[in-house]
Amino acid sequence: AAGFGIAVQCWTFREFTLFEAIEMAAIAGAGGVEMFPGQEIGGGHGTAKLGPGMDRTLFDAVAARLDEFGLTADNFGVADIPADEARAREIFEFAKRFGMYGITTESIGSIDTLEKLSVEYGIKVCFHNHPKPTKLWDPETIAEAIAGRHQNLGFCADIGHWATCGLDTLETVRKHAPRIHSLHLKDRPALGEWTHDQPYGTGIIDLAGILDEVRTHGFAGNVTIEYEHNWKSSLCEVAQCVGF
Repeated sequence: AAGFGIAVQCWTFREFTLFEAIEMAAIAGAGGVEMFPGQEIGGGHGTAKLGPGMDRTLFDAVAARLDEFGLTADNFGVADIPADEARAREIFEFAKRFGMYGITTESIGSIDTLEKLSVEYGIKVCFHNHPKPTKLWDPETIAEAIAGRHQNLGFCADIGHWATCGLDTLETVRKHAPRIHSLHLKDRPALGEWTHDQPYGTGIIDLAGILDEVRTHGFAGNVTIEYEHNWKSSLCEVAQCVGF
């Protein structure tokens, strides 16, 4: 059945530790998190950072923190993933240990390896788009790369970055909805310029239309709130987004 979960990208709380970010996501009302590589774990673990290379003790500590606040680890990224299969496999193993739905990346050059491992592990590969002049700003670049490949390869559609590039966000979603596996959902005051995020429903993005569109195509991923504004005091705004 089509549906979606609400997650917070921990990058939203990058000024805090992962332990703090998990607690804040739960306070905001989210059901999961998308964790990013390199965030300091916190919780008495010194300067240790999240990533595939961390030891079992750290993994268990993060898993326990998620359980404590009733959250799931939905995605990992945005992660650079090499074409070398052995090194890429470390990232998929990491995601598998957390029971993640997907890995968010812009490593389009590693697509052969990513396709193979996504099928083997049953983990979605979600190609993310940063704005111009990055390589993947144009959704057609991702669409052409994944055309004819396994359905586990798709988009992590960053709606805010599409807006920055002047794209009609709803029409872009309509065109690519069958291959959208996750969303970095954002609301903005304008198209075609760099503007900061704002609480859902207060800008010009048709968020309800976007959610309705992906749901009609059986979207079963996570709607991730990545709120890149008021970095040290955004919790209330993130909670407004969850409420929306």
